Amino acid sequence: MSVPIPRSAWVIALSAATLGIIYGYDGSNIAGAQLYFADYFGLDGNSAAVETIVTATVYGELVGALAGGFIINRFGRKPSIVAVALGYVVFCLASAFAVSPLMLGLSRAFLGFTIGVSLIAVPIFVAESMPARIRGATLVAYQVAAVVGIIFGYLFALALSGLGASVNWRLMLGLAALPAILLLPALLRLPETGRWLILKGRDGEARLSLARTDPDGDIDAEIATIRESLGGEGGGRLREMLQKPYLRATVFVVGLGFFIQITGINATIAYGPKIFQAMGVTTNSQSLLMAMLVQLIALIAVLASMSVVDRWGRRPILLTGISIMIVSQLAMVVTFATQDGDTFTTGQVVLGFIGLAGINIGFVFGFGALVWVYSSESFPARLRGYGSSAMLGSDLLANIIIVQFFLTVLNSIGGAWSFGMFAILAGLAWIFVWRLAPETRGRELEEIQDYWVNGGRWSTTNGKGAQ
Repeated sequence: MSVPIPRSAWVIALSAATLGIIYGYDGSNIAGAQLYFADYFGLDGNSAAVETIVTATVYGELVGALAGGFIINRFGRKPSIVAVALGYVVFCLASAFAVSPLMLGLSRAFLGFTIGVSLIAVPIFVAESMPARIRGATLVAYQVAAVVGIIFGYLFALALSGLGASVNWRLMLGLAALPAILLLPALLRLPETGRWLILKGRDGEARLSLARTDPDGDIDAEIATIRESLGGEGGGRLREMLQKPYLRATVFVVGLGFFIQITGINATIAYGPKIFQAMGVTTNSQSLLMAMLVQLIALIAVLASMSVVDRWGRRPILLTGISIMIVSQLAMVVTFATQDGDTFTTGQVVLGFIGLAGINIGFVFGFGALVWVYSSESFPARLRGYGSSAMLGSDLLANIIIVQFFLTVLNSIGGAWSFGMFAILAGLAWIFVWRLAPETRGRELEEIQDYWVNGGRWSTTNGKGAQ
């Protein structure tokens, strides 16, 4: 007989999904907005100024992700995500009302800081609040929501494209404030996570929180296990991540974070319409439509990943997703390598569409789905925020490299060499995951901690892991 999922778990999952939609929307709406604010401000659409405005969000995300671990440890998981929602409202509206490229860039940078904190706070809040039996699927649901948000970003860009460059890009950038406003009341009613409350010595409040999020669990046993995992300390120290037993975990999450982005996914999202234009698609509306169709196909893939992540396991899904990315990147190499001058045949455009769709399918099925799982599972509670910051910091550093320079590289060496480099990097990522990624399906967070303590080996207690 299946154990019912508590109502609070559904509320937490829905809140995380809404934040995921906003995150995804902010990742793709800039792809449409840049086609119009460049004209409005008199900028060359392929200029370094446009690249910098697009990348400003990622610079902010990097700072926010690096600070996120400290913020959520110091102020709590719940207050952090409430502040994230408020930040979305303020900085999305500031972007919409920008009167100069500088103001737009600064608003996007502060929005990026908010997003960076959310990338740490939301997955950890979910991981610490959900029963283990549904934790993986709920974390993947965050990526599902992000893909839905990406689709909305392209859809609204397409729908608003006919309004004229004086107003359409402002609406594209400002609309993300609306769901954040609607979400705030629900966030204010959520409980703080039991693990953070125990970390701060507030065991009475922790008992109430755990009883609310997993009423069928053994609360006393869970509190004892969490307290033991904290090692009797009131808080973690960053230097612990650079020492045994957690050095191996740090190497894994930092390396995984870097490979997630350096393999090129955000080049296909932030510059998806530009890539289609490089393949001969002539109008903004056509390029936006094709980019949106790519994400609709990717949505199917991430839904499939969500349905099997707690049954297949993390490693098979991750390795399968990277393999699909490699094959698809090679399809892009063929697309650009066989072009005749600046001319593309219909068959080449179709192959390019399949290649871009495949890159996104492989990413959301593997990397995109599992980044939130591994970033929130790999460290004990006292280090979880710092670990997620390290992983997302590495991820966003690679993202900066891609978003800041991809247009320049594409225009300089061409699409075949650009996607060929991505294919090589994806091959290295496959080897890295094969060697280092643990299988954490169905294991409690404290049990996963023992994997790293045991030098990258699972304990044989009860045939499964240390309890």
